[in-house]
Amino acid sequence: MENVLRPLIVLGGSVALTLAIGWATDRLLRKADEGDSDTPLWQLLRRGRIPYQLVLCAALLRGSYDQAKLLERHQVGIGRTLTLVLIGSAAWLVIRIAAAIVETSYSRYARAHRDAARVRRVRTQVELIMRVVSAIVIVVAIASMLLTFPAMRAAGASLLASAGILGIVAGVAAQSTLSNLFAGLQIAFGDMVRIGDTVVVDGEWGTVEEITLTFLTVRTWDERRITMPVSYFTSKPFENWSRGTPQMTGIVFWYLDHSAPVEAMREKLRDILRECPAWDGRAYGLQVTDTTPNTIQVRALVTAKDADDIWTVRVAVRERMITWLSAEHPYALPRVNTSDAVLPPYRVPSPDRSSLRKAYDFPRTGRG
Repeated sequence: MENVLRPLIVLGGSVALTLAIGWATDRLLRKADEGDSDTPLWQLLRRGRIPYQLVLCAALLRGSYDQAKLLERHQVGIGRTLTLVLIGSAAWLVIRIAAAIVETSYSRYARAHRDAARVRRVRTQVELIMRVVSAIVIVVAIASMLLTFPAMRAAGASLLASAGILGIVAGVAAQSTLSNLFAGLQIAFGDMVRIGDTVVVDGEWGTVEEITLTFLTVRTWDERRITMPVSYFTSKPFENWSRGTPQMTGIVFWYLDHSAPVEAMREKLRDILRECPAWDGRAYGLQVTDTTPNTIQVRALVTAKDADDIWTVRVAVRERMITWLSAEHPYALPRVNTSDAVLPPYRVPSPDRSSLRKAYDFPRTGRG
């Protein structure tokens, strides 16, 4: 009877105690979140309840399994397995806690600062720092797991002795990976590009959606995703429309007839912009910038507070101006001038009938 009750008490007690502690901790975090709703820390910490319970259960089982007298032949293997589970769940819990603290700090910073550019820069740095912390915790956890095996402990001395040679070989083999890694850190702390920035890369216009230590994702205006190595942004030029102030100036071109009413177009441009909510009211202008034998090039300058609004202003001005010209001044639209062909004057001498007949005589078949 004791052989049956002992394992049930040890295993069942460990699981029950884990569930009870986990439930009590979750209740405390929920009450703390309800009492202090200004910070998301307690709600974020509740996401770590699964690794927290795994840590508790593995620790309790690891400490009390010897008393269970269950599967004594496999006691070493089961104990090592519980140790591995404990290390892995502890690493998982550390990452969750670190993520909660970092996310809470960023939320407070975002509420305290109204500068969108600075907030995006901090967001980029926070995400990259979190990735570095996660990578370090995972590496330490894996190393700790390996050190639980006696064979790995014996091999550790030889690995450390040859660390210099391995470092050189790894550096040569992973040169591109390391360059991307350092480029990611340079982007994070050099303020070159941030999450949410509007960029133009290889002729593609889009918004930076994700930055990691090795690659960067740009979401284009048509919902495509362009993934590029971060080293590209440290070695090649690109346009960052969000750096500095987000205000922008846009250009709209028309190709019209020489008789186009330019002064009336200036007044119409002013009316169109006054009715366009995306125009920020800073400036506008309309000039004739070029001419050809058939058309003139008319350019309008408009302003907006950011890249999205400047696109809206440009398409609205282009469409409404063409509609107005078609309805009110159709002669201003480009056209192809055509007329009847006029033959040059040609005087024919007065030949005799025989020479005139030879001039217009065509080859014939048969008798003519």
